[in-house]
Amino acid sequence: MERGSVSINFVRKAVAALERRGRPANSVLTRSGIDVSRLDDDRHRVPAAQFSRLWLLISALLDDEFFALDSRRMKRGSFATMSRYTIQAGNLREAARRATTFVNLLLDDAQARLNIVGGTASLCVQTRADAGLPDPIFAQETLLIMLQGLLCWAIGRRIPIEQASFAYPRPSWWDEYQLMYCGELAFSAPQTALSFDAGQLDVPIVQNEDSILAFLAQAPGNIILKYKDSTGCAVRIRRHLRHTPIERWPVFEHLATDMHLTASTLRRRLEREGTSYREIKDSLRREVAVSRLIDSQDTLAQVATAVGFAEPSAFHRAFRQWTGVRPGDYRRTHARRGGREPLRPKGHTAAE
Repeated sequence: MERGSVSINFVRKAVAALERRGRPANSVLTRSGIDVSRLDDDRHRVPAAQFSRLWLLISALLDDEFFALDSRRMKRGSFATMSRYTIQAGNLREAARRATTFVNLLLDDAQARLNIVGGTASLCVQTRADAGLPDPIFAQETLLIMLQGLLCWAIGRRIPIEQASFAYPRPSWWDEYQLMYCGELAFSAPQTALSFDAGQLDVPIVQNEDSILAFLAQAPGNIILKYKDSTGCAVRIRRHLRHTPIERWPVFEHLATDMHLTASTLRRRLEREGTSYREIKDSLRREVAVSRLIDSQDTLAQVATAVGFAEPSAFHRAFRQWTGVRPGDYRRTHARRGGREPLRPKGHTAAE
């Protein structure tokens, strides 16, 4: 994720696995470094490393790497075996088929498959409606996280997701999915799936037995965050823009020159990393906008200016495209989650 953290909603869902088995959760949270007192704070986030430790501790206690979400356990060591089996493929197409086949052998009630229709490939997951699972939504979320993280690592780059669809109504933490997957989200869809350009299926597998030991040593933290090349162009650009006032962000051609690359070379490298300059800028603008809407007393016009929009109407359109809701509605919703009234400076009215 962009900031290397996880919504507290996923922590609550994870510890529910312990509670269903009559195991105390507070001691496991403490051992993971997670503040138990913040468990009911919907706005709280935990570092991915802490959630990773929590996942490992729960897996060890239950001998189940799938949070006891299926009638069959995903015994410890299953993910490592699936990873080794997956990287024996030649390209992403075969790797996805291997990974989904392995999942379907392990689990009874949660299943996965690769669909290809025309120029679109979809990594699909589903749960049996008649299985009586304790949390079918979390089961689908967890399976997607596992598969996407493994496959991104296998090809050595992020898979650029064009749309993420979910076969359930929009949950309260829906905006988290924009950090996890992409900006194009669809809820109450026919199936839960991550859709991407089918041309990506020909990308070769770059990992092998020499690199898998380091990958497994860092799991599941590295599948929570997905694959991220710390030396890649996208990371370098984000780092540069975060330390540059928005009004001084360079145009793409000047940025390429500063990086000692041609514009076409930089564009190709960003495409290989599954992103673009516009997506990077939008992601950073969204971060600033969300932070100011929730934690500041800025008016909406001031927030618009802070994220580089001369006209508030343009900011409203962009924010709705990023999140699916209007900025004022976003502020009110998240203020309610935090247990307080929306922050309103002097002269600010509900109509604004």
